[in-house]
Amino acid sequence: MRFVTTWLGKRLGAWLNHRQPLCSTSPPTGLARLSASLRPGDVLLVEGDTRVSVAIKYLTQSTWSHAALFVGDGLGDAVSRGLLEADLQAGVRAVGIAEYADLHCRICRPVGLSESEIAAVIEYACARLGARYDLRNVIDLARYLLPTPPVPVRWRRRMIAFGSGDPTRAICSTLIAEAFQSVRYPILPKIELRDSDKDDPLGSAREILHVRHHSLFTPRDFDVSPYFQIVKPTLDRGFDPHALEWGNADAPPGQLDAGCN
Repeated sequence: MRFVTTWLGKRLGAWLNHRQPLCSTSPPTGLARLSASLRPGDVLLVEGDTRVSVAIKYLTQSTWSHAALFVGDGLGDAVSRGLLEADLQAGVRAVGIAEYADLHCRICRPVGLSESEIAAVIEYACARLGARYDLRNVIDLARYLLPTPPVPVRWRRRMIAFGSGDPTRAICSTLIAEAFQSVRYPILPKIELRDSDKDDPLGSAREILHVRHHSLFTPRDFDVSPYFQIVKPTLDRGFDPHALEWGNADAPPGQLDAGCN
C-alpha cells in the first residue's frame, strides 16, 4: 500500500505541477529590472502557470500562487542571483531568476530588520535546502484536482491548510513564513485587543500579537501584510510613461482591446 500511495502521489504531483498557457492579469516582469530591484530577504510573489496555481489563486482570491525568498549570495555558488523556493515535486531548492521568465511578479520587502536578522531569516531557509516532501498523502493533494471547488469563502484558507502535511508545506508559503517567524517578524498575526493600563490617561487599547500556525499562510498574505513594503520593479528603477509606444494610438478614446477573455 505504501508503494501504491507513493507512486500515485508522485503522479498526481507531476500532473498538478504541469505548466499551461496563462492569461495573466499583467505583463510579465522584465528579468533585468527584477534582478536590479531584489535585495536579500525580499519575498518574490509569482503569478504561477501550473495547474495547482489555478486552484491556489481561486482559494486565496489573489493574483499570487507562489512565493520565493531572495537569498542573494546566501547560497554561495549554488545559483546565480539565488532564490529559494518550495516545489511540490523537487522540494526545497535553489533557482535563478530566469525560472520566473514570462511571469508577472511582485516584490514584498520586510521593513525594520537589521542585517543580522535578515541573515538569520536566510540562514533558517537555507538550512532546509534539499528537503524533499512526502507525497503519499494523496488526499491532501486531491483537493487541488478541482481548480474552482464550490467552497464558501470563509473555508477557503482552511482548505489550503487541510491536513497540514508535506503537500501543504510544499504548496503554501510555509517555509518563508517560518523563516520570518524565527526572528519574530510579523506577517499577518492574530491581533488581540486588551484594555490599557489604568495609569494610561488616554485609555487606549493594547494590541497583543499572536503567531498564526505556519500552515495557514499563503502567498497573498505577504502582499496584504501591513509589515511588508510592496516594490514594483517597473517603477523601482524609474518609469517614463511618455516613452511607451501605443499600438492603438489613433483609436477613438474609450475604444480598448478586449484583452484576455
